[in-house]
Amino acid sequence: MADKIPVGVLGATGMVGQRYIKLLENHPWFEVTYVAASPRSAGKLYKEAVASRWLIGENIPAQVAELVVQDANNAKLALGKCKFVFSALEMNKDEIKALEAAYAEEGIPVVSNASANRWTEDVPMLIPEINYKHLDVIAEQQKHHGWEKGFVAVKPNCSLQTYMIPLYALQQAGYPVKRMIVTTLQAVSGAGYPGVPSFDMIDNIVPYIGGEEEKTEKECLKILGAVKDGKIENASGPIVSATCTRVPVIDGHTATVCLEFDLPEDKKPSLEEIERVWTSFTSVPQELKLPSAPEHPIVVRHEENRPQPRRDRETEKGMACVIGRLRKCSVFDVKFVALSHNTKRGAALGGILNAELLKAKGFFDSL
Repeated sequence: MADKIPVGVLGATGMVGQRYIKLLENHPWFEVTYVAASPRSAGKLYKEAVASRWLIGENIPAQVAELVVQDANNAKLALGKCKFVFSALEMNKDEIKALEAAYAEEGIPVVSNASANRWTEDVPMLIPEINYKHLDVIAEQQKHHGWEKGFVAVKPNCSLQTYMIPLYALQQAGYPVKRMIVTTLQAVSGAGYPGVPSFDMIDNIVPYIGGEEEKTEKECLKILGAVKDGKIENASGPIVSATCTRVPVIDGHTATVCLEFDLPEDKKPSLEEIERVWTSFTSVPQELKLPSAPEHPIVVRHEENRPQPRRDRETEKGMACVIGRLRKCSVFDVKFVALSHNTKRGAALGGILNAELLKAKGFFDSL
């Protein structure tokens, strides 16, 4: 344990915080030594704070169960107890933004799941397979704030994980996408705990999730953007039209995607070429052999009734985008169904992968 980096989890009693705690158990690089949450949980042992709300299904990791929960609102309490923190805070966005900055100011980097800083110009919003070069903006972020060691890096909304890596793989292969229509079927775990009332979800579909469509349509432009003059400049496309729905599934966001290529007809890829691009795609996390990186970021299935959340969400440790039903589209060029695990790739394990990338690139060396 002595050679592992001690880390903290903010919002440790919530659903995403709990997922962090469980996924970091026996991690080869990181060890949870600090947990923080709201003042109502502060002062309790972690096992007491989550006694009636532990949701992961297995026992609480023994080394974390006995930690005393601290008040997440006081960044100074983390000094000397951890080197960086994972943020799974559930608060007002302005409060989260201020609090994450407070940790960074204390010299404690923040690897965040929260949406508060996703549109901050000098904060990278990372999917490591796609925009690892956005790490270059961190130096400008530190300079701007006068932070010597601290910084903030975030992950995007969970609904994007179903299609962003396949989209990027096509773009990288020389097949730019002009327009997309995306309909998401999002799991109830994405709403946190206790989440959507059971009476609204059983025998039902809710055709609206506040703020999700805007995130799905816009965040991809920052992810596909480039660092310029110390800021992230958004990409100009593709244009995305999204409809986001909540469905009675525990874990696993599904999306139906129709896309049109920005190419002349004779330059557009065949279905066979698209599948070749997807199944051969790897990137920096695979090259670096990061512990949480999937060996195959994109997995294509050929059964007519796949992917399905219950059967496919755990593919590649819950970190793969699983695609099925790739076929021609009578309106655009092609359409397909994609699935990703929203509380793993889309939340905690995606955040851990971001931290692994940061470590591998030397961002924790001076801590």
